[in-house]
Amino acid sequence: MDLKEIMSVSGQSGLFKFVSQGRNGIIVESFADKKRSFVSASHKVSTLEDIAIFTDGEEVPLKDVLKNIHELEPGIQVPDPKSAPDDLKKFMEKVLPNYDRDRVYISDIKKLVSWYKSLLDLKLLNFEEEAAPGDKAKTKEKVEVEPEAESKNKSKATTTKAKKPVAKEKKVSGKKSEK
Repeated sequence: MDLKEIMSVSGQSGLFKFVSQGRNGIIVESFADKKRSFVSASHKVSTLEDIAIFTDGEEVPLKDVLKNIHELEPGIQVPDPKSAPDDLKKFMEKVLPNYDRDRVYISDIKKLVSWYKSLLDLKLLNFEEEAAPGDKAKTKEKVEVEPEAESKNKSKATTTKAKKPVAKEKKVSGKKSEK
């Protein structure tokens, strides 16, 4: 599950997919109706990867909270976002027992539930694939490190070759002008 491309836009309901960078904002596509729209730079836009839930200790990334819901969901029915506030609070206590009750509002829990349902319906929640991208990332790091080392060696060789002729020319031209 890659939450980098999935966005929440203030003032608009639902989730959006990043499409392109515009001149004074970004272009996004709604997951609900597949319509593209321009979001100006004055709107608050957050990727789901950047969102975290306040707890009594450190903040917990949204990805971890969604994973907790996914693990509990077969045993617990995910409430409707329009459920009573007490039902939403009970659900949140089961998902994240140490969430900060003063800073996490009912509206935040409603968003969490609706986002989870949307991501589940869109089949964007794939927690089983998490081990595979880590392995790919390690492979990419190894591949990237090797070309950098080669390019550094090449750049040193090129720099050395370029410096010698330039240095000789300066000495020769400097001697001619002095004589």
